[in-house]
Amino acid sequence: MILIGRSSWVPPRQWKLWSLPRTALAYVLAIDLIAVTITTLAVRSTLSGPDSGVRHSEWVAFAVLAVASTMHLEFARGIERRRELAANTSPHTNLKCLWIFAALLLLPLSLVVPLVVLAYTYSWFRVYGRTVAHRKVFSTSTYVLASAAAAAVLRAGGLLDAPRVPTGFWTLLVVLAAAATWWLVNYALVIGAILLSTPDATAREALGELSDQMVVCAGLGLGVAIAAVQTSYPWVVPVLMVTVLALHRDLLLPQYQRAAGIDSTTGLATSSYWASAVPAELARADTLRSTVGLLMLDLDKFKEINDTYGHPAGDEALRAAGEAIRAEVRNGDLVARVGGDELAVLLPGAFESEVLEIAERIRARLVTVTVSVSTTDGGTATLEGVPASFGAAVYPAVANTMDQLILAADDALLRAKRSGRNQIVVARPNHSEELQPDETAEQTVSD
Repeated sequence: MILIGRSSWVPPRQWKLWSLPRTALAYVLAIDLIAVTITTLAVRSTLSGPDSGVRHSEWVAFAVLAVASTMHLEFARGIERRRELAANTSPHTNLKCLWIFAALLLLPLSLVVPLVVLAYTYSWFRVYGRTVAHRKVFSTSTYVLASAAAAAVLRAGGLLDAPRVPTGFWTLLVVLAAAATWWLVNYALVIGAILLSTPDATAREALGELSDQMVVCAGLGLGVAIAAVQTSYPWVVPVLMVTVLALHRDLLLPQYQRAAGIDSTTGLATSSYWASAVPAELARADTLRSTVGLLMLDLDKFKEINDTYGHPAGDEALRAAGEAIRAEVRNGDLVARVGGDELAVLLPGAFESEVLEIAERIRARLVTVTVSVSTTDGGTATLEGVPASFGAAVYPAVANTMDQLILAADDALLRAKRSGRNQIVVARPNHSEELQPDETAEQTVSD
């Protein structure tokens, strides 16, 4: 098997950071430098203050918040990965802020910064996948600056020592002012970066939706509640994780569904969302010097199922096929319904060997899946397997554009169907530099 791809190592001179407009580059580097300076001063203040060092209770609170934040990111990573892919020229909102603001009320700033870094580092490896480094470093820096500004408001309001949870009307006003400051500083810094780095973006696009910012406000409010519970009843915090995850789903999943477009029959992404996700992934692959795998597949017996049992039975078979496919793909892969019985799987960062491995897992599972379907006479019937034919292609090995990639996979799919169905055909390039739709050779993988 020939592996086709590019090295993930990018020399410093080729970093995407240097392609930013000069004003945007200066802005991003300045924010990063300020964040580093704030971190240094916070650590120095903690070590040299009158009560130098970190108290045992603060280390315990830090550990609790670090574990809770990590668990939250892990359980919500499926939604967050898809929301990250759908983000464009508007601020990408998330609920990391609830743990960071809770930390601000419980810990010195020198421990808040490591929590921010931990959250974004974990997200880098487990949630977002490979992405443009300078963007996530900048996001981390905005959190540090926002936290420093909020901490200054807390000190100015007389809340010098942790825990800084509201105990009266005045302290409530101070905490609310700190939360508002955190939100405003982070929001303003992100909008500034968007406008400077994307000249074509309008102010309306950069501001994003009001509902997105309400999510951030809800997260900050929940952070206050978690800090209060952690102060008095620390063992209740794990119980609150259920509430956090439920709110995450209720607050962010509807936005993801509106952005992604969910097919009502299968629960997979719609063809319109898939058509917008493909070029975004190809652009991401170019930036990261990476690859994108594509699988196109047709159910071999779909027309027979419809003709024999009726269209509701066909829908049930499609749903079962969609569930089987999602069970075999990786986190962050996109499964979509792009036609009647035609499904597509987008595999970011996958080399040819990975594409073939995933395709074979799906093919084998579809052959063995058992589906109970409704019949036109009101009864039920059992389908033993819903086999499919597969066409596979890898960018940039066989294609330079989205259209070429889809044509290569479609052509491979047609050859799989003509060759007997229930098999995988891989599109391969010839030696020409410019790939044409009919200029592919295929390798057939059958059972």
